[in-house]
Amino acid sequence: MKKFHLLMILAGCLLIALLIYRIGPGQLWSQLNLLGWALVPLILIEGVADLFHTQAWRHCLSDTHRALPFSRIFCIRMAGYSVNYLTPTIGMGEVAKGVLLASNNTGLESATGIIIDNLSYGLAQLLFVVGGTLVTLPGARMPRGIWVAMLTATALLGVGMFTFLIMQKYGKLGAFLRWLVDHRVGGRRLRKLAASITEVDQELELFYERRRADLLLSVFWHIAGMACGILQCYYFLMVLTVHPSLTIAAGLWFLGTWFNLLSFALPVDLGVMEATRVISFVVFGLQASLGLTYGIALRLEQLFWAGVGLLIYAVLAVQMRKKAIANPEQKTYGVT
Repeated sequence: MKKFHLLMILAGCLLIALLIYRIGPGQLWSQLNLLGWALVPLILIEGVADLFHTQAWRHCLSDTHRALPFSRIFCIRMAGYSVNYLTPTIGMGEVAKGVLLASNNTGLESATGIIIDNLSYGLAQLLFVVGGTLVTLPGARMPRGIWVAMLTATALLGVGMFTFLIMQKYGKLGAFLRWLVDHRVGGRRLRKLAASITEVDQELELFYERRRADLLLSVFWHIAGMACGILQCYYFLMVLTVHPSLTIAAGLWFLGTWFNLLSFALPVDLGVMEATRVISFVVFGLQASLGLTYGIALRLEQLFWAGVGLLIYAVLAVQMRKKAIANPEQKTYGVT
């Protein structure tokens, strides 16, 4: 697996090098120089989006965790983001968020909140892309094959997310494991795992029975966070183009979000994001070099917030370790 991840990183670096070669290093460097310190507001806009996403996650949490200060939830979310971004293993950031959020035997509640938020984010992303596509992309010059691929992939993702929603609502995430246990397949570990997932299923059923409005509010705040990207893209066009258009900025962001939705399962997206931004800009009649500059700007923004999240993670880990030492008799879910 490590060799595969290394191969993906090398392939991504090769793709970026190829893009720079085809577009022209001089032209790219010139546009990056023009961007200059204007990159700072672009990065800060993403910070505002993270605040919205934190509020969205807060609606998915249990009453115990919602009572935590907003700043604490924000820090935990950013720490999880950094782990997800900096490690090639899918889902490690969610594990880190669960560990940092859980304390005093609230591991079950933290797992439930993370599962619901992942669905909420996915639904928001799908609604955001579909809505944006209907509004801005019909005028874009895209080959018919790309339209067919977009519609097919979006439909499949929609079916998958709806299925996941139904499984959560009716507590069926652990149905297969329970079936195996009932038929005496597997051993003690499987029975223990099935029992844990059954508890999660019960918590999920309670959430969808009593707090359906919170799921809708969570989706709303996630969409608000994603919409910040339109402002971010418009700001970029305002700095580097003569006649920036909010409509084109929205179309670029919707199309870029759609590419993100399709590539979320990739362990490493190095090179993919840059290439898809080039495609998006060309589709809307803009220079390919602008698309690559924007992709690199987004990459720098991600690295900045991943670095911030990593520092936060280190601080939170030290705090949890100190708490565990101070209260050795109390069962906590700490970082080892």
